[in-house]
Amino acid sequence: MVASTIAQLFGQSPIRPLQEHMSSCLNAAQGLTVLFKASFNADWPAVEESYLNISGFENKADNEKKDIRMHLPRSLFMPIARNDLLTMLSLQDRVANCAKDIAGLLFGRKLVFPEAMQQSMLMFVQAAVAVVFEARVIIDELDQLMISGFSGSELSVVEKLIHGLDQLESEADGLEVALRNELMLLEAQLPPIDVMFMYKLIELVGNLADRAQKVGDHVHIIVAR
Repeated sequence: MVASTIAQLFGQSPIRPLQEHMSSCLNAAQGLTVLFKASFNADWPAVEESYLNISGFENKADNEKKDIRMHLPRSLFMPIARNDLLTMLSLQDRVANCAKDIAGLLFGRKLVFPEAMQQSMLMFVQAAVAVVFEARVIIDELDQLMISGFSGSELSVVEKLIHGLDQLESEADGLEVALRNELMLLEAQLPPIDVMFMYKLIELVGNLADRAQKVGDHVHIIVAR
């Protein structure tokens, strides 16, 4: 059934399965906001539910990735090379993988960030998710970009979206630096092992934004060719 659906999507558009996959990756990332809010209240049943939700979307994305690789035609009569599509698929999949890693670490360690950091941490998570959302918007524009022959107003739209994506990722970077500084001021009051994993979680959320930006970067490379 899944293979048949993938084949039908390829019949409609070689880009459509890639867009469906990116939607699954975004769904995985968006679950992180609920996950962190639940963790701030030490509501571990809710955290587990969020983790399972994120894991489900990551598994969906992984299955979609495998099906696309199996059914992507060897010969594509389109401006985007097959290798570029496969590279894009791998970059997208890393977003979902990162979301699952974040959720797994937070749930597995049952970490609660200090109350003084919680609002900043939530803003950082939301900023990273916003980068993923913008990457999905760019992927959704690929159909129209191909129709336009990678030129004209549609090219301008995509270039503006990529510029916006870079700005969002830079904002997330700034929040990451500030959050690390906040944790550094509080770390003497916290269990050292917890501090170590808090730094790791901050790093992973930063990686989420970075991986989403790389999706946009690859679109930029394709457009520049």
